[in-house]
Amino acid sequence: MKRMLAVPAAAAAALALALTGCATAETATESGGLQIDVPEIPMMEEMGEFENEVNIVAWSGFVEPEWADKFTEETGCKVNRKIAGTSDEMVQLMRTGNYDLVSASGDASLRLIVGGDVQPLNRDLIPNFGDDIVEGMQGQIYDTLNGVPYGVPIGRGANILQWNDQVITEAPTSWDIAWEADSPAAGSIIAYDAPIYIADAAIYLMATQPDLGIENPYALDETQLAAAIDLLKQQNEIIGDYWADPVKQITAFNGGDVSVGTSWEVLRKLSENPNLQGTLPKEGSTGWSDAWMLAAEANNPNCGYAWMDYTSSAEVNGKIAMNFGMAPANAAFCDTSDEAAAHCELFNAEDEEYFSKVWFWTTPIEQCIDGRTDVTCTNFQQWTDAWATVKG
Repeated sequence: MKRMLAVPAAAAAALALALTGCATAETATESGGLQIDVPEIPMMEEMGEFENEVNIVAWSGFVEPEWADKFTEETGCKVNRKIAGTSDEMVQLMRTGNYDLVSASGDASLRLIVGGDVQPLNRDLIPNFGDDIVEGMQGQIYDTLNGVPYGVPIGRGANILQWNDQVITEAPTSWDIAWEADSPAAGSIIAYDAPIYIADAAIYLMATQPDLGIENPYALDETQLAAAIDLLKQQNEIIGDYWADPVKQITAFNGGDVSVGTSWEVLRKLSENPNLQGTLPKEGSTGWSDAWMLAAEANNPNCGYAWMDYTSSAEVNGKIAMNFGMAPANAAFCDTSDEAAAHCELFNAEDEEYFSKVWFWTTPIEQCIDGRTDVTCTNFQQWTDAWATVKG
């Protein structure tokens, strides 16, 4: 599964990279009563002397000289960056033992926690991970299991419904325009090209076919998965195109090949097309969130903790958010300048009501994360196999 990197603001539409998917679901995200078996890995109790370096696996735009060089000046920790293109690649790289930190998306983070590849974090050693971190990014199942934090939030975003108001003249409020066979936009719909997109179908089914009993779009039993695949095959008949990188999506909209479909706010902005509008439909949507995670056997844990604290400050977290195109985790950034305030407004940074409707990406696992124990849920491999049948 792929997730697009938002294009750094300075590079605009000139840069496009594919990434894998993210986090997990809204109201069911706090682990609450859900208990998932994880390896017992000790938590670091106190800081020691800084090592000479820190090795980081990150999405493009998360580790840049503008802030990495300053960190090195302050700590003596040289920052060595490895850009990853997918969550699968991140998991593989972290399992080599060569990296201390990763900017994990939700599907990678859950695998890393359950696999014993990352360690629980001592928040007392990360003072910037404090009250200014938005509430909706704390205690989520993609970086917190059984009440134990494993990740430091970086940023988040929603997968919105985008349309061209010169073609779709009545502003849509529902995903029905993208899913129903009689859609007035049939033939000009664009959809996300990845197995995780099955969750988008599940969200629509939650609203339109409640008898299926879907409570969490990432916790689908075999019957629920089959229903989602049927809906996706129905949508395939009215699809104009699929996309998995930002340039293709922007080009499809700006060229008039498609008029409605999934998008990100940053892509709408980068398109520089005043005719493109966006909304979070009444059914809600999927979304993504990222977090710093420390390797279970990190060679440079003190520099790793220092980096997580440094990048959690309002200034640096804001730079990452603006460079990547997402809502920052540290809300204090929004008050630092007019430019910051405008960025936060565009990406709904402090609007928890908005994000309460977003189900953040996570990897489906056999243990039903909606709390059911009487059935086995489908896992990501089953989703991958099922997705292959959608497009024929």
